[in-house]
Amino acid sequence: MIIIIIGLIVLLVIGVVVVNAMQQHKAKQEQDRRAQSAKYKAIIDESEELIVNLNNLPPSPVLIEILNRRSLNAAKAMRQLTPDSKHVKQKVQELEAALESSKNASSNQSTDETFILPDNEQQLVSILQTIKKLRAMLKSEQSKGALDAQAYSQQDLRLDAMQLKISVESIISRGQKAYSKEMLGSARQYFEKALQTLTSHPHQSEYTRVKRSEIESQLEDITDALKITNAKDAAKKAKDEENDLDMLFQPKKKW
Repeated sequence: MIIIIIGLIVLLVIGVVVVNAMQQHKAKQEQDRRAQSAKYKAIIDESEELIVNLNNLPPSPVLIEILNRRSLNAAKAMRQLTPDSKHVKQKVQELEAALESSKNASSNQSTDETFILPDNEQQLVSILQTIKKLRAMLKSEQSKGALDAQAYSQQDLRLDAMQLKISVESIISRGQKAYSKEMLGSARQYFEKALQTLTSHPHQSEYTRVKRSEIESQLEDITDALKITNAKDAAKKAKDEENDLDMLFQPKKKW
């Protein structure tokens, strides 16, 4: 009888341990599922935000298509985790329609690359951040096999050219403002920095060639202006020294 009781107690303990282990495993699975869902939702949210921010850049249906496909892949992964979620199913349908629409638009993509930089410094920073996020996204999609090497290269080079233009034009703008205020030393530093940025850039283009020529011409003007300014300063200094000598050796007045 005692042996039976002991055996029942052992079985009860084992049962409790097994049930507890199963509950912990189930809780861990649910935790992992939620974490994965949150990760996929973050991908969708980021992609949609980038699509909105693309309004500040030249039209890019191809990038929109890539972002829509990225969102759709994330939504489909969420659907596998939560097959009973009506919200996720609806999101998948919406993204499928959005992807189809962007495919049609990308097939008729305009070659217009007109890009007018805003005067507001904060807007420039925001655009640069968007470009950096887009380039990181493209790299991630390419490494996952969701984007082929040619498409990645084309879009990354396009974004790289925009990033270069923003950096160079911003520096030139500061240089021009300094030049207009006759702060020639500062102006020269800005233009030299812009020239160095263009020269060291790995991807040379028509833009880099034309802009280098413009900056070199501007630097020549600054050099000529500095020579004139230095000559004027030297002449003024010599005149001041001459006046000082005249004052020193002029006849003293008698009281």
